[in-house]
Amino acid sequence: MLQKLSKLLEFFIEWRQKNLTERQFIYILSIVVGLTSGLGAVVLKNFTHFIQYRLREGIIQDYYIGFYFVFPLIGLFLVYLIMKYIIKHKVSHGIPSTLYAISQRKGIMKKFQMYGSILTAPVTIGFGGSVGLEGPTVATGAAIGSNLASAFRIKQNTRTLLIGCAAAGALSSIFKAPVAAIVFAIEVFSLDLTLMSLVPLLLASLSAIITSFMFFGSERIIPFHIEENFMVADLPYYVVLGIIAGFVSIYFAKVYDYTHRIFNRINTPVERFIIGGLALGVIVYFMPPLYGEGFNMINSLIKGNPEVALVAPIFNFNLENVWVVIALLSGLVFVKIIATSITFGAGGVGGIFAPVLFMGSIMGNTIAKIINNIPYLNLSVHESSFTLVGMGGLMAGVLHAPLTAIFLIAELTGGYNLFIPLMLTAAISYSLTKYYLNYSVYTAELGLQGKLVTHNKDKVVLMFMQLDKVIEKNFVTINYDAMLGDLVEVIAHSSRNIYPVVDDDNKFKGVIFLDDVREMMFDSKLYDKTTVASLTTMPGEIIYYDDSMPTVMDKFQRSDAWNLPVVDMGKYVGFVSKSKMLSVYRKLLVDITND
Repeated sequence: MLQKLSKLLEFFIEWRQKNLTERQFIYILSIVVGLTSGLGAVVLKNFTHFIQYRLREGIIQDYYIGFYFVFPLIGLFLVYLIMKYIIKHKVSHGIPSTLYAISQRKGIMKKFQMYGSILTAPVTIGFGGSVGLEGPTVATGAAIGSNLASAFRIKQNTRTLLIGCAAAGALSSIFKAPVAAIVFAIEVFSLDLTLMSLVPLLLASLSAIITSFMFFGSERIIPFHIEENFMVADLPYYVVLGIIAGFVSIYFAKVYDYTHRIFNRINTPVERFIIGGLALGVIVYFMPPLYGEGFNMINSLIKGNPEVALVAPIFNFNLENVWVVIALLSGLVFVKIIATSITFGAGGVGGIFAPVLFMGSIMGNTIAKIINNIPYLNLSVHESSFTLVGMGGLMAGVLHAPLTAIFLIAELTGGYNLFIPLMLTAAISYSLTKYYLNYSVYTAELGLQGKLVTHNKDKVVLMFMQLDKVIEKNFVTINYDAMLGDLVEVIAHSSRNIYPVVDDDNKFKGVIFLDDVREMMFDSKLYDKTTVASLTTMPGEIIYYDDSMPTVMDKFQRSDAWNLPVVDMGKYVGFVSKSKMLSVYRKLLVDITND
């Protein structure tokens, strides 16, 4: 069967090369990736809702609140079993794992990533994990795009573009916001906005949203159409919202990182899911709105009915008192990221997009409530507008994606009445967060390790370079135990002015420069008296065969050398010249720009 599929694939590749241009084929693949991302969103959403429905109905319906203690633990245990016995790999978080593939694996994603998130994310969220489905949907589509590119032998930069198409398709399908989805792919994956990249992104986003309409109709995840007009007098309040959003974004990132480090100290996965599951169970038991994604809470806030989501049978809060409601909402803002971080640390699979929207909506709504209820001032702002703009402000800060935040909220509300406050709040939040944090939650781990290349165009070009392609091997070696006379013979038959010195096992001992022996060459009396060993010097920098290309470039800059030797396991391989590096670099830069 596999042999027949392989032959069929070979036949198709030959047919494609004869009948389709590279650009036409990329357009077709972008549509396919958009469709698969859309279908992935459909499967993930329905599977999650099915689990939640089964848990809330039937026999356990009467005991549902009591089961809050154990649901997360059961869910994390099932995820652990699925990873260990079915997938047999660890399923990482959606978008960070995709960025890792682009930065460190040249866009190659393993096959299990095409279905890993589909099997684990719905179980995580359905049983109470406080995370979202957006990241897993992106990872699923990205893995499909990456493996399609590998199967059809498509070059690396096109593979990265297809991963961006998957991201655009995922968000377009989930939120029915095709423009924001394209902006997200460009901002988060740092894709170049050229005609070659824009058209595939458009096709992927379009095919994904059509898929979503086919399965879900016109139903939106946040069904709201804003009717209030923006008032210039409200600008100072949106400035305050932007500042608070910036500090909450920093709080989000710090708690996320701190919790991640705590769980990394726990030795075994079993201990992680037991500790995390119990902790999460306690949190969602006392704060039921933190169960799952939390879009019901967001919609209740936008509609002006937060009391519906804040009802907790174990407490008897007076929800008619607005300051009680404000206190409860504030608590949700600060505890949501703790619940999200615990879910990830315990081994759950999901994304942070939904938690960011959850926290941002509550933050904005709480600030509006405080403004409207300050005694004696008689201030009035639209709570629904602040709820939506708060979502955009926190998204801009946490994800470092201000344009995505602006366009997503504008599309979700069906108009651009909030465009000005969105721009203001997003700009302030992003600037403040960026001042304190160089990287977003998505890119922090890779960025701090110096492995993030997607947001650095120089590193992107270097990533495409391969050391094998720039090594020059036409340098004539001389033995370490030889004499000057032997070296003169080598010089006579070499067109180079550098001579690598090796021993009998080809171990690298150093180099001899022509300028250092030029005068000695004409004194034949020294031929049998001067050893090569006495003339050998060790260069300031040595390139090792497993060095990355950014490391190679750094060594050239530090040494100011024009040629550097390459050594593999101590043995001489060849030389890399700065001129060859720059020539290959320029060619790749032109190729990437043209694509």
